[in-house]
Amino acid sequence: MSINATLIVQMIVFAILVWFTMRFVWPPITAALDERAKKISEGLSAADKAKSDLAAANQRVEQQLAAARDDAARRLADAERLAQQTIEEAKARASEEGAKIVATARAEAEQEAVKAREVLREQVAALAVKGAEAILKREVDARAHADLLARLKTEL
Repeated sequence: MSINATLIVQMIVFAILVWFTMRFVWPPITAALDERAKKISEGLSAADKAKSDLAAANQRVEQQLAAARDDAARRLADAERLAQQTIEEAKARASEEGAKIVATARAEAEQEAVKAREVLREQVAALAVKGAEAILKREVDARAHADLLARLKTEL
């Protein structure tokens, strides 16, 4: 065989090998590569979607935390205001009670002073009668001179 015939046979074998590879080997390889590229792109899009979902979830969490902080601050301010109002009301009630107690004590003191004056007047009247008795050396009848004694009490 000559070199030309060998070269032609090798070219025919090479063409058959190329045809066989293009027909039976190449389509499964390209299908596998296409499927892998599709999976990679789906994975990347899923990762991007997960990243955006995570960012949205973080934003919602921050909004809820801010709302919770605002709510807590508002409730704390309301509680402080209510406590201050309760304290003021208690002070006002205590002040009113104190004023009532002082007024009652003053009224009782006035009554006691009036009673003491009355007792003192009666004692002074009795002393005056005894003094008059001693001066006159005779007995003064309290029942007989009740009008005189009443005027004496009012003068004292």
